[in-house]
Amino acid sequence: MKLPRLAYNFLSSVGATIAIIAGLLVIVMLLVSVFTAIENPYLGIFSFMILPAILIFGLILIPIGMLRQWRREKRGEKLDRPKWPYVDLNIKSHRNAFFIFLIGTFFFLIFTAVGSYQAFHFSESVKFCGTTCHRVMKPEYTAYQHSPHARVACVECHVGPGAGWYTRSKLSGAYQVYATLVNNYPRPIPTPVENLRPARETCEECHWPAKFFGGMQMELDHYLYDETNSHWPINMLIKVGGEQGTNEATGIHWHISSDVQVEYIARDHEREDIPWVRYTDLETGEVTIYQDENDPLNQEEIDSLEPRVMDCVDCHNRPSHIYHSPDDALDLALSTNLINPDIPEIKIAAVEAMAQEYETEDEAMAGIRDYIIDYYKDNHPDFFDSSQQMIKMAIAGTQEQFSKNIFPEMKVRWEVYPDHIGHFYFKGCMRCHEGSHSSSKGEVITHGCNSCHLILAQGSGETYEVTYQEEGLEFKHPVDIYEAWREMGCYECHLGTQP
Repeated sequence: MKLPRLAYNFLSSVGATIAIIAGLLVIVMLLVSVFTAIENPYLGIFSFMILPAILIFGLILIPIGMLRQWRREKRGEKLDRPKWPYVDLNIKSHRNAFFIFLIGTFFFLIFTAVGSYQAFHFSESVKFCGTTCHRVMKPEYTAYQHSPHARVACVECHVGPGAGWYTRSKLSGAYQVYATLVNNYPRPIPTPVENLRPARETCEECHWPAKFFGGMQMELDHYLYDETNSHWPINMLIKVGGEQGTNEATGIHWHISSDVQVEYIARDHEREDIPWVRYTDLETGEVTIYQDENDPLNQEEIDSLEPRVMDCVDCHNRPSHIYHSPDDALDLALSTNLINPDIPEIKIAAVEAMAQEYETEDEAMAGIRDYIIDYYKDNHPDFFDSSQQMIKMAIAGTQEQFSKNIFPEMKVRWEVYPDHIGHFYFKGCMRCHEGSHSSSKGEVITHGCNSCHLILAQGSGETYEVTYQEEGLEFKHPVDIYEAWREMGCYECHLGTQP
């Protein structure tokens, strides 16, 4: 089939060859993705992003080569030659080129539309977010898979609905791709608190404030650092609260109810140090400002720092990427019998093994095994000789808990990502409710335990206590520390390892 003479040049031929090969490969990849069960993020990247770009590059080379050829001819032109290329359908070669262009453009637009949709759909997938940059995203992807939101796509929270935030996220992602390629990214990856979309536009798509309920009962399983790994559960009623269809908000979710506004100023990026709080009653317009008596902000600091309106993520800041401390991870493993609690001092041995500093995951696996084996050889030689299989299973359970929560290559450990829910391992609620935030009128932000939860039962065996009274039980520390628990925060002793 004869084409215009300008099409017969090296550059246009190369472009046509590239476009044809890339186009055929795109079709093959589409067929593979449709008719096979292969799930590979790199297959998607190659099919919907790289190959289409190569195809377009090849197509662009064709007119560039023709223009280059025309300019060459123009330098030695005769007077009867036209100054500009033209299309004459009465000429067979022009007609062939025209119909090739018309039909080719039609199919190209169809494939472009399908490919663009597939590229968009793929770039929004969990596989793309979690496994494309495997080394970088391994901690986040692993924690996400074991989180309460494991069936919620990453983009539902990190992007949310709307084209504006989608575009913003992709522009941000472009730099992240570059940083990954040149190995120029921080370890661990910092939480981008300043770039997160407001929770009302993401979290509240599923968690409706008007549907909050009054209370939620939960049991916290703790195991002590003694020879028998004594079980010490605490059964609590959490005062979740909420509006329940009215403006009379109660409980913990009072903080984000529709009739009040709570704002705060944090000194640090992680929002751990909150010395200033402003409460506004939206019904009466009354405003109350609370300052930390021990370390208040001066007026210059207040003017230079921007108050933040409190929303869901100010407490629920680790809703999916949860990294459990060794202490917490072992409590979970013992309560689910992943590790047999009948093994003497297994919590001590396992927590100490997990808490060691390791350079790589392979080193950690070997280190945990050696540490636990040596511990029982030295401290419980008889048990070690008679219960090899139990110890082997305990080692495997400890390694599993480590691999879910600690990632040495990315320097990810529980302490680098504070969790603001509660106040056991981190300051959390006590950022504001430590009892030291007061107003100019002497009003103090409550420090009372029963404001947020009631203890219904605690302890086990002879120490077991239970109540059916509305005021609940007074907290009893499993180890006698006198009145220290009243004067200190739990997080000051419980650092995620053996206290």
